[in-house]
Amino acid sequence: MKARFSDEQIIAMIKEQESGKKTADVCRRYGISSATFYKYKSKYGGMEASDAKRLKALEGENGKLKKLLAEQMLDNAMLRDI
Repeated sequence: MKARFSDEQIIAMIKEQESGKKTADVCRRYGISSATFYKYKSKYGGMEASDAKRLKALEGENGKLKKLLAEQMLDNAMLRDI
């Protein structure tokens, strides 16, 4: 699934709202619901663009490590069964 907004765009939305614009106006401008905006704010609030890139990289690495662990556990279970 392709994300509709980049991390930089989401951070710009949050900064726009924090600078004094109404949340409803920011949501209307970007075509998102207020629930989506607050979900973004809970995840990206207080971050800079470089922080968001680092978060994305860490999430990707974490996913790879989880996959490797699951494969290793499956191999161990198969060896136990034999």
